[in-house]
Amino acid sequence: MYEHKAIERHSMLANIIETTLYKHVEKNAKAGTHSNRVSRLCRYLGIAMELPEIEIYKLEISGLFHDIGKIAIQDYILNKPGQLTEQEWKEVMTHPEIGYRILRTSLEMSDIANYVLYHHERYDGSGYPEGLKGEEIPLLSRIISIVDSYDAMTNHRSYKETLNQDRAINELINNKGKQFDPDIVEIFIEKVLKSNSN
Repeated sequence: MYEHKAIERHSMLANIIETTLYKHVEKNAKAGTHSNRVSRLCRYLGIAMELPEIEIYKLEISGLFHDIGKIAIQDYILNKPGQLTEQEWKEVMTHPEIGYRILRTSLEMSDIANYVLYHHERYDGSGYPEGLKGEEIPLLSRIISIVDSYDAMTNHRSYKETLNQDRAINELINNKGKQFDPDIVEIFIEKVLKSNSN
């Protein structure tokens, strides 16, 4: 009986997560394509880094779910064409923690929840939500951070200019050791971006 209840609970939580992701994508259609691109590029980078297949799988799923917490952010903030106010920015900064709480409702997603929580930490310690630095930041979160930023730079956003690949690569290089893990940036540029553009 208890086993049956546990299976029912697991199924219910999986459905909640799936419904939440669907609503997030529906709420902001561009978010779906962004999340799909981030997931795909995370997989390519994981392969380039020769991570074990299970880690690549977790990375791919984490990339897909990294912005799920934005479901709780008001539409007008997510789609605002100009600069965000300080209060609006504070609201946006809550999305990794919201995503973490959503994903933690499923035991199978607990690792993914941690990677989502820390994907806006910065290599120099100036990120959020906890100000982790360097290798204190989980490896998969450091990977998502790079891929997420690259995709945001190279695809249309209402609040900023879209960059071509060369300019985006320069931004990644300029932020090595500050925002991004320098070793992962090098692998991403050389083994994912440049090898796919040839």
